[in-house]
Amino acid sequence: MKKFFTAAAIFGTALLLSPVAEGAELRLIAGGSMTGPLNVLAAEFEKATGHKLSIHFDSTPNLIKLATSGAPFDLGVVPVDVFKDAAAKARFVAGPTTDIARVGYGVAVRAGAAKPDVSTPAALKKTLLDAQSIATIPASAAGAYVTSVFERLGIAEAMKAKTKTQTATTQIPAAVANGEAELGVFLVNVLIAPGVELAGSFPAELQQELVFTAAVAADTKEADAAKTFISYLTTPAATAVIKAKGMTPG
Repeated sequence: MKKFFTAAAIFGTALLLSPVAEGAELRLIAGGSMTGPLNVLAAEFEKATGHKLSIHFDSTPNLIKLATSGAPFDLGVVPVDVFKDAAAKARFVAGPTTDIARVGYGVAVRAGAAKPDVSTPAALKKTLLDAQSIATIPASAAGAYVTSVFERLGIAEAMKAKTKTQTATTQIPAAVANGEAELGVFLVNVLIAPGVELAGSFPAELQQELVFTAAVAADTKEADAAKTFISYLTTPAATAVIKAKGMTPG
């Protein structure tokens, strides 16, 4: 999806983040895999502008349910899959959205463990079949892609018995770190966490990036503040944080 804001085109970071006398209260819905960068960026944004952010992180299916339920929110930074649902898309201002970050998929092991080969489809297949267990979130856009990779490799049925289903992104590396699961299989940025190490990214033949895009809610009363936050997410300071959290800006 095309961007309609850039930091340079709107205003410089200093002007964008000039403090205000009375800030808005913004309700943000976001993909769970954006937890790391958004928690950092929200705190900086609040400090600089006086606006306040309340963030609800969730999986794509749950974000669609939330949007279509009519629950109030002011903006979203969500997987593009949310906008594939017509009813959810209708909750946002019509027109182009702003791509904020993208990230591919990988495999993680417990820190200090031997790193298996995942460099080719055949190697990844063997690694997955040899593993005693894996941690992932099947009920998510990222988890759905992981499942599709299992299907492409012809191991979907075998992986069902090995899967330790998690419900939040932070639980995936935690399950690997504490020995509940041998491997974590999910978005790379989620797998960059204490207690685990990235064995490698999916091979190019099986790789795909999940894109997180931002838009203002159609019925928000805080459209200007919401637009300001989206613009802030494209500034050099914000993109540096996104990179540091293992994602590619834009």
